Amino acid sequence: MNAIRTVRTPAELVETGLVAPEKLSGIEAVAERYAVSISPAMAALIDRSDPNDPIARQFVPDAAELTIAPEERDDPIGDLAHSPVEGIVHRYPDRVLLKAVHVCPVYCRFCFRREMVGPQGLGTLSPDSLDRALAYIADHPEIWEVILTGGDPLVLSPRRLAEIMQRLAAIKHLKIVRFHTRVPVVEPERIDEALITALKASGKTVYVALHANHPRELTAEARAACASLVDAGIVMISQSVLLRGVNDDPDTLAALMRAFVETRVKPYYLHHPDLAPGTSHFRVTIEEGRALVAGMRGRISGLCQPAYILDIPGGYGKAVIGPDAIRETGSGYTVSDFKGDEHAYPPSE
Repeated sequence: MNAIRTVRTPAELVETGLVAPEKLSGIEAVAERYAVSISPAMAALIDRSDPNDPIARQFVPDAAELTIAPEERDDPIGDLAHSPVEGIVHRYPDRVLLKAVHVCPVYCRFCFRREMVGPQGLGTLSPDSLDRALAYIADHPEIWEVILTGGDPLVLSPRRLAEIMQRLAAIKHLKIVRFHTRVPVVEPERIDEALITALKASGKTVYVALHANHPRELTAEARAACASLVDAGIVMISQSVLLRGVNDDPDTLAALMRAFVETRVKPYYLHHPDLAPGTSHFRVTIEEGRALVAGMRGRISGLCQPAYILDIPGGYGKAVIGPDAIRETGSGYTVSDFKGDEHAYPPSE
């Protein structure tokens, strides 16, 4: 069954065959706490005959979300600790996040900002708050890059996006504007000429970081949307989250990274899942993640290799946690090849 509208309520989840009727009460309890939205494109991808469908797992609420592990926290990567003014996160010296909106076209069940996004979340920045956020960027000459995130910034109208980009154009020390989005995958029809024109309105170099976690998300429509962006001169990179039951096997992960490269999206980050409330059923161990990343070496092209990243809880930034291929010995180093075999460096012969 193809959905003809965005699914937003537990009743609609049952009506569209995404949730069994006997599970309705449990899903209602989840929806009271966390936002629900599944776009028509994503609802159409879900195989309703597969109880372990990886697309459904990402977007359909699960009663497991009400189980909060002791280590989980409302702000797992410490956005609030680095927010000097509303809408700005300034964690690294040369770049800031600009969170203009906290609404998304879909709500991922593993979202690390799930306590902040959605209809009951932090909402869209008011005009005064946006003025203060842009003033902060203008007053800090060390800021070289602005990353629009949220929420999903591409849910804003082309007019609103163009206004923001035109105001960023006046900030001379700002050189790069990056967008973090799921829109080309979950609502590819939004990527039209008006939106692309808005993205380029600042005259700055523009990057779009596309979030997708399973190769099936890169549909023909999604690939066409990405092609429109790339053909317009916008560079695309990828972000994915390593998720149990979605992409935690070598074949799926390799297929996802190849699909990005085929779509002219450079694999960038593979995130270890954050300690967001109610997401323990998605988390793999770091050991499992490192083994999967190590397994991609030699298996797929270097073009397809993302960095495996952990966002350190508390706001301390990102750390690369991929496998160590080299270790020091008394006489030099030992280097592991993609098969796991070790070799002396420099060679003894």
